[in-house]
Amino acid sequence: MNRLLLITGLIISLSTNLLFAQNMDKELEQATFGAGCFWCVEAVYEIVEGVERVESGYSGGHVENPSYKEVTSGQTGHAEVARLHFDPQVISYEELLEVLWHTHNPTTLNRQGNDVGPQYRSVIFYHNEEQKEIAERSLKRTDDSDLWEDPIVTKIEPLENYYVAENYHQNYFENNPNAGYCSIVIAPKIAKFKKEFSHLLKEKVN
Repeated sequence: MNRLLLITGLIISLSTNLLFAQNMDKELEQATFGAGCFWCVEAVYEIVEGVERVESGYSGGHVENPSYKEVTSGQTGHAEVARLHFDPQVISYEELLEVLWHTHNPTTLNRQGNDVGPQYRSVIFYHNEEQKEIAERSLKRTDDSDLWEDPIVTKIEPLENYYVAENYHQNYFENNPNAGYCSIVIAPKIAKFKKEFSHLLKEKVN
């Protein structure tokens, strides 16, 4: 009986250690995109397979730790962005960019629909030189395609002065699905994404 308990304990211990090792080996990377209101960008990427976490924030400005009110004034230089924490073994940076080109209009300068101002600019903030090179190739390839009739104006810039947005902006669509902006602006984006990128949807998403 004691031997059986000992063997069982060893099996449980080995299984626990193996699971821990697998989690340790799972190294996430980050990507930061600006594509209009960060509620929209966050909502899209939260349902992408391989994206472990998304947070709304501000990047690219000159004011330290700005508030939402300051950013929306257009005077801080920040763009509303979504920062993605993703597993490159599941989804590549290239695929994340492909989603970006299809889920916002990269040809309108400082504007997405009725959201107007530099804080809503289309921008890719790269975290390293590899991301920069991938983004440049992806932009050129997309610009040369027939996806958009007008030239792409998306900027590719190094990540700087990034700040996490206030708590009430996080998971905004999930927490406020019936709000006017969510139902009128975000929901159609989600529907379009699900239709065009069904192969990238998380399994739990309908």
